[in-house]
Amino acid sequence: MSFDLRVAAWEYAVAQNPTKPLDNSGPEGTSSRMRQITVAAVAAITALTASVGLAACGSSSSSSAGSSTASSASATASAASCSNASIQSELFAKGTLTVATDKPAYPPWFENNQPSNGQGYESAVAYAVAAQLGFSKSQVTWAYEPFNDSYAPGPKKFDFDINEISYSAARAQVVTFSDSYYDVQQALVALKSSPIVSQHTPTELKTYVFGDQVGTTSLAFINSEIESLNDVKQALQDKQIAALVTDTPTAQYISSSEISGSVMVAQFPSTGEHYGLLFAKGNPLVGCVNKALATLRSNGTLAKLQAKYLQIYTSVPTIKP
Repeated sequence: MSFDLRVAAWEYAVAQNPTKPLDNSGPEGTSSRMRQITVAAVAAITALTASVGLAACGSSSSSSAGSSTASSASATASAASCSNASIQSELFAKGTLTVATDKPAYPPWFENNQPSNGQGYESAVAYAVAAQLGFSKSQVTWAYEPFNDSYAPGPKKFDFDINEISYSAARAQVVTFSDSYYDVQQALVALKSSPIVSQHTPTELKTYVFGDQVGTTSLAFINSEIESLNDVKQALQDKQIAALVTDTPTAQYISSSEISGSVMVAQFPSTGEHYGLLFAKGNPLVGCVNKALATLRSNGTLAKLQAKYLQIYTSVPTIKP
């Protein structure tokens, strides 16, 4: 697999309308994550080839029950060291597990904008982890933490944050991540009238121009920035790009709620990107949380919760890049 840099295609699109300003009055994204945007051409996503066995890359349904890929130094925690009594000194507030997320809290990750109700995938995962650590539901307290603040350096006013935060090496320099609780794939969103909706073989994908948001793991997936615009969603609507690339959950929200006449075309095989619970840098509690996640993975709890709440993502067909 290789993507050729389609600079000529981008230059053609710009040449058709070289001075048109992009309208910034369109819908905002699902949260503060959808801000400054970069338009990029897909160049050579070599990391994908290195990470994925192409034999499994045909059109199929995806499944992400949570990999055992470690996103931080995952300490082996004994049953004794992870008892509720033994972790009290590691907590933000003794006797309470403080869990943070952004607001509003969107489905299917949370339901009715109430993280404390235990409904939605991330709320359910948080309470399942809490139970593994010996906390009752009434001993879990929810705190508000804006998405962009969560991975900023410095002390935290929570034990962990659960908010669709993808692990990245850059973020892990200043915060600590747990192992995966959800494996993320990248997806394409295009206008229904675009040829890419039906013409997306590896060869055909080389001919399109793609866009994504600055600072995201999706942009790293695209791997070749060539021009900066303020809003990739507007660029898609203006047909300056053939498709935007973003993680599958965001792609579903954009195509269903934000860009009229758009569709989620398909998703690419997993490259190891995943959501992790976020901790203050060096928080020793992560060892016991990783132990809890390993139990929830091995006993099928994560898979059951994904089947219950995330079928809208796990059923999306996967295509070869």
